[in-house]
Formats: sequence, structure tokens, C-alpha cells
Amino acid sequence: MIEGEFAAPSPGALADEVAAVLIGRRDPGVETFERLLGALVVHGHRDRAALMAALESVPRAFAARPDLPVRRLAGVVAAAREPIPAGEPREKPGVGWLEVCQHMALDYVAGTRTAEVAARLRSGDPVPFLLSVPSGPGGLVEPQALVERLAAYGRLGVRPGPADLGQALLRCGGPVDPDVLRAAERLDLPEGQRVADWLRQGGLPAPQGWRERERGVPERPSRRRGARIGRRILVGHEAIEGRGAFPRPFWSLFRKFEPGIPCPHYSLVDGRDAHMVAVLPRHPEVAAARMLTGVASAADQNGPGAPAFLDALAAADGPAGPAVHLAVAYGLAAIPQGEREAAVRALVLLTARGRLDGELLGRELTELVGLGTLKVPLLTESLRAAAAAPQGAAGVWAVLADALPGLLAHTRPQAHGALLAVAADAARCSGARGELPEVTALAGRAGSSMLLKEARRLRDVLAGH
Repeated sequence: MIEGEFAAPSPGALADEVAAVLIGRRDPGVETFERLLGALVVHGHRDRAALMAALESVPRAFAARPDLPVRRLAGVVAAAREPIPAGEPREKPGVGWLEVCQHMALDYVAGTRTAEVAARLRSGDPVPFLLSVPSGPGGLVEPQALVERLAAYGRLGVRPGPADLGQALLRCGGPVDPDVLRAAERLDLPEGQRVADWLRQGGLPAPQGWRERERGVPERPSRRRGARIGRRILVGHEAIEGRGAFPRPFWSLFRKFEPGIPCPHYSLVDGRDAHMVAVLPRHPEVAAARMLTGVASAADQNGPGAPAFLDALAAADGPAGPAVHLAVAYGLAAIPQGEREAAVRALVLLTARGRLDGELLGRELTELVGLGTLKVPLLTESLRAAAAAPQGAAGVWAVLADALPGLLAHTRPQAHGALLAVAADAARCSGARGELPEVTALAGRAGSSMLLKEARRLRDVLAGH
């Protein structure tokens, strides 16, 4: 299984694929990045000379600044073709590391792993394959796969890299077959008992989280203060036990995360991508909480969007709680169109997978609209698009059934005619029945405005007419 799992293209074909990614400068996605990273390691161990020769055709410089995953891949390529001369000191990844921002904890993990890979390639001491290469597209490492990989290390007399093993453990967890646990306990490696204990506890424990609003009285956006005065809802989490066994740069992830602490990064876009979700594929809540400031900036400050991040949150296998739903809420009314489209896909996917909490998302949308953070026309446009997608109408109605009463009671209802039209269509398509008193009261008013017409239509749909 190990041999087939880590089959790699020829050095020449690998060099061509790597060159295409570097020339393109755009994030190739988690699956392609991990496959190329793993193949570089495999060839660096099998035949370093052949790999070095093939990589000579790969560009050494960029015409413009590429995405962060591309820069990291370029660093590994440089290390693979430029070994350290004999007698020179070897690199020690993580030495002198300093935590500069609590939001970047996931980025520290990803960066430390690729730095370790590069250091071992440069020093001529590569591992035969990486332990942390995902078993599937989302980043998960199956427990059985990890144990089998470690067993192969034991047979080959190879010690795992601390960052590689640490990332593999963060990607691994959940219910474990007793046979896999017994195999882990029999591993002929000093790390065997640690791995067995980790799998027995189910992987990284989910931290206790909390939701909080930014400090300050909500103010309208201004040129001096932007939009970040009391207008965002964020999520923090308590400390996570067990950091001591991981490399020091991983420790930031285990610390208590307090979203109210000022951050030197304006938009956090450089590290807000699917790779951050893949660091902790079983805990999208942690990834969403850490990156939520950046997601919010796309809604209230016209910050840059990062659609792949929202797509990955919805596709992850872990629980979707307040942080994930807030990320979707901000995305649905984001200013960049690509971010809104990703939020629509996320809403539909969460609905299809049974992970959407419509009541929770409805409450968050109501509060964020009331704070002035989200613009109703953009939100309406996104919900209309979601309702038109297969299985989307049920999710949109689940959200609006909870959001509409608050929106109609606490915001200017005159602006919600188009939103009521979306609600009526979604209710009809999903077969919803019942009554919303606020809608019934609005429908009973005299007049012929769009708001009143759509309120009557929604009332009649819910009554089965």
C-alpha cells in the first residue's frame, strides 16, 4: 500500500508540473500542492542527482509576487537543487521563531512543515515520503494510513521530522479501529506511544469557543476609522491541551485565541486559503475563528476576498459552528463578487451535507445587518443565487425563517421587498408551511408597494395557498 500511495511521476514530468505552478503564480489548491510536495520528497530520497538535473529547467525567479503556497513550493524546489556544501552548518527550522500575530497560528504550522522539508532536502537527509500527505482532497490523514507510514519508517530506520509528524497528527483523529490502535502500539519507533495515545483520544480536542462583538459603539464607516468600530462579531476559543509534544512554532495554535487583541495584519488575505483549513481539517471552527477578521474585511472594508477559504470550510468534515456560520454570513454580503459566489456555494454545500444551522445563520445575519456591517442588497443577491441552486431553497428558507422577523422588526423594512421575494420563492420551492407573525402583520397593511405585495405572497405560500 505504501509503494502505491506514494507513486510519483518521473523527475522530468514532476519538473514540468512544478514549473507550470511556479510560472502561473496562483495557488494550485491543496490537492496539487500536497501531491507535488510529496513527490519532491520521494524523488529527493530515491535519486537526488536525477531530481536536481530535472529541476534545472524550473524557473528560479518570479516576474511578480506569487501566492503564498507557490512561494513555499519554490523554496522547497530551491532546496532540492541547491544542497548545502559539505562542512557547512545545517538549517534548524523553528530556531529563533517568534510569534508575531495570534491570527497566523495555522500559517505557522504550514510554514514550519515546508521549512523542515526544505531543510532536510538541502542537507541531503530527506525522508522517503511525508507522513502528513493527505489521504484525500480535504487534508485528512486516515489513522490507518498514518500507522502504516510510521511502520514503514520503522522498517527503514528513519526518524520522522517533528513538523511533518505534528502536521500528520493534527490532520488525524476521530473514531479509530481497535486493530489500528494495536498496530500503533506495536510501532518500532520512539514516537509510537505518542501516536497511539493521540489516536486513542480522538486527535486534537475541540476547544471551548465563545462569540463576542467588537468593542465600541457601532459607528458608520469613515475615512479615518474605516468600518472596524463595534460592527463585527468574532469568535474566540480557549487554550488547547497538549502543545508540549509539538514543535515550538505550533504552540501558537494551542494558545487561547482572543479576537479582540489588535492585529498588525490589515486583511490577513495572504494566509487565508484552503491550505489553512487543511492544517486542521477536522476543526474548521478553529480555522474560521482565526481567519474571521479577514473574512469580515471583505464585507465591511472592501478587503480582498479569499473564495477558496470559504469553499474549504464548507467542504471540511468537522463541526460547523458559530465561526463557520459567521464566515458564511460575512461572505454572503462581501463586496468582492468572488467572495459572495463562494459563500453561496458554501451555503448550498452545508445544506446538502446537513451541516447548516439555519437558525444560527439567520440570527447572525440579523445582528450584522442591524449593526450596519452587511448591506441588504448584496445579501439579497446572494440568497437569490443560493435559492436557485439544487437543494439551495431549503437552506435559504431555513435561514430567512429566522432572520426575517428580526430584520422586519429592527431595521428599515422598506429595504426588504426584494428579500421577501426571495423568501417567498424559497418557501414555495421547499414546501414550507406555518406563519411568521411579523410577515402577517406587514401583509395586512394597506398599500401596493413591492414590500407589501411580497409580504402577502409569502404569507399565502406559508398558508398553503
